[in-house]
Amino acid sequence: MTIASNTPMTRKAWIQVLARSDCRDLEAACRQIAPLPPYRFIRRPETGMVMVRARAGGVGRPFNMGEATLTRCTLQLDEGPSGTAYILGRNPRHAELAALVDALLQDPSRGAELMALVVDPLVSKLRSQRQSQAQKTAATKVEFFTMARGES
Repeated sequence: MTIASNTPMTRKAWIQVLARSDCRDLEAACRQIAPLPPYRFIRRPETGMVMVRARAGGVGRPFNMGEATLTRCTLQLDEGPSGTAYILGRNPRHAELAALVDALLQDPSRGAELMALVVDPLVSKLRSQRQSQAQKTAATKVEFFTMARGES
């Protein structure tokens, strides 16, 4: 995740953060901003399948790699905007909370406060998890080299 700390976060970026975060972290964040405003579902959390497309080497022709489970949700605040979430896996609560926080972040009067309270800590946690994973991966790196045979 390459989000510069000095640029304002776009909706696309915070939706990514909410989708990639752990559901328990979202639960904890929502407890901090309680009481949550009333909302109604436009689309209740539902689980389905999506086709994952890939490219050989990242540049070749696209091909269908396989299917992945996805949970989606759309809701609307009683007094405000709607929020949407698409979460890999089967977690309806995660999709609901991510959609709720998405809707709350669109409120101009609370958006900046919620960004600092909810999204910024999630971004920090995701960055540290990615860095930890990169260090574990680097520890297993094997370098191969060959020696040229000399002519004698």
